[in-house]
Amino acid sequence: MSGYTLIKKDKRARRGRLDTVHGTVETPVFMNVGTVGAIKGAVSSVDLKEIGCQIELSNTYHLHVRTGDELIKRLGGLHRFMNWDGPILTDSGGFQIFSLASLRKIKEEGVTFASHIDGHRIFMGPEESIRIQSNLGSTIAMAFDECPDSRSDRDYVEASVKRTERWLVRCKDELDRLNALPDTVNQHQMLFGINQGAVFDDIRIDNADYISSLDLDGYAIGGLAVGETHEEMYHILDVTVPHLPEDKPVYLMGVGTPVNILEAVERGVDFFDCVYPSRNGRHGQLYTHSGKFNIKNAEYAEDLRPIEEGCKCPACCSYSRAYIRHLIKAGEMLGLRLCVLHNLYFYNHLMKEIRQALDEDRFDSFKADFLAHYKR
Repeated sequence: MSGYTLIKKDKRARRGRLDTVHGTVETPVFMNVGTVGAIKGAVSSVDLKEIGCQIELSNTYHLHVRTGDELIKRLGGLHRFMNWDGPILTDSGGFQIFSLASLRKIKEEGVTFASHIDGHRIFMGPEESIRIQSNLGSTIAMAFDECPDSRSDRDYVEASVKRTERWLVRCKDELDRLNALPDTVNQHQMLFGINQGAVFDDIRIDNADYISSLDLDGYAIGGLAVGETHEEMYHILDVTVPHLPEDKPVYLMGVGTPVNILEAVERGVDFFDCVYPSRNGRHGQLYTHSGKFNIKNAEYAEDLRPIEEGCKCPACCSYSRAYIRHLIKAGEMLGLRLCVLHNLYFYNHLMKEIRQALDEDRFDSFKADFLAHYKR
């Protein structure tokens, strides 16, 4: 049986479980970002199991423009292609179109844009995005939306959100059609809608009420962590999350730091994704319960301790800070790989600690203790 179960609440923080055709996801959860079907930093799907990844995220736009979703479908879908049997969420491609692509033109039908790889013209609308995600066979498909800049004027945001609402209905209709076809890779593909509205409370609330009425499998909050302050982001969560269904998962897209995650869990968010742990790891920036530090600094040249005492990740179990620093300074890929493995383990393990704290009715004290020791 597929669907979300709310196990318990601690004030607004939620402890839940999402059952899918590809396995169960315990929430709150951090999705490990494998944009093109792999984590940047030479991390394999086998590694993901070892570091506690529950659900992987890949990107519709990137897989469409490079390699191609139709080829991946012919090869059995993304799960078989990347040798990952757990849940996969695919982003719709909308954010990448609006952030990476050039010369884009938005119309009611969809968006025409130039590929960031070779400049060739591409059209993508709601139906095209859903067809690509259906070809990939992901567990969860995201609705196609426009992500307006957080500083856009009110008139533009209102028009954009209304168009995204119309696109959402088209996404739902197209996924229903595709899930009924006999040659569909995953006939149980779920659909999450996306709340937009920049930093306008009333637009966010009206949109949340509308998309909730469509009875989707889950709901995301998009258009945050794109220029607004952390306080503005937390405020939008405060006013928006209560207008999303309590019996469906809530996903905060593209967020964030460990502190952001704790604040959002407190406000009722279940799902997170962010490139920080892998991107920062590739630059030698490492997360610990005491804060983030740069392994390239000279002070670690003779430091024989692991990255973090007590950590059970592959890097900390076998290698010293001194050796990992040496690898990074020498330009060896193993150094980047070990840093990314550690950071992803840290994020996955942090979510496990959060779930345990919620299970034991001590989330407030866990959050306070973490923030007291985490140097920002």
